[in-house]
Amino acid sequence: MFDPTAFDNMKVVIEGSFYDRDSAGKIVITDRNDIINLAKMSRFFNIFLTLPEISGPSVTAKLELESGLENLAAELLASSQAGRLPGCFIRLQFFLEHGDEVKVYQDIEAIFTEIWGETRKITQVVEYNPLAKPNQIRNVVTVEFDRLIGEEQLEDIVEMVDFLIITLQRLQEYIYGRE
Repeated sequence: MFDPTAFDNMKVVIEGSFYDRDSAGKIVITDRNDIINLAKMSRFFNIFLTLPEISGPSVTAKLELESGLENLAAELLASSQAGRLPGCFIRLQFFLEHGDEVKVYQDIEAIFTEIWGETRKITQVVEYNPLAKPNQIRNVVTVEFDRLIGEEQLEDIVEMVDFLIITLQRLQEYIYGRE
């Protein structure tokens, strides 16, 4: 019988958590990708979502799950990979548009720190079109966990989905109102 990898198990739990919430009308899944890179022997999964019934601009969130060759080898060849852990890396990203104002960036940082805590690496990267609407930017906010996530944290991953949705709601309310 096939024994699924940590990546497979975690992906199934994440997908199930998101699709349960999509079915309940709490979110809308807008895209998903499940990629195997044969050149690097790595796996990559992401899922995009937004809030339901938003008539105007909306915040989009993305959860990424990634596992490299080292992670798979640590799982399948446990004796030869002593000290290395099987598991995956998780990254969250939020995409929103707003005016280019320092206070908005600071408020966004405060929202993320309040929800995700002081220990998470939170970055904001701004993209803009210099020929488009003046002072309007696209902000990509990333939350990284800087550690390997294993199957023993599956319950934490399900809870993470709730925090992701709360973040999405707070950003939507702050940037666009509820629309």
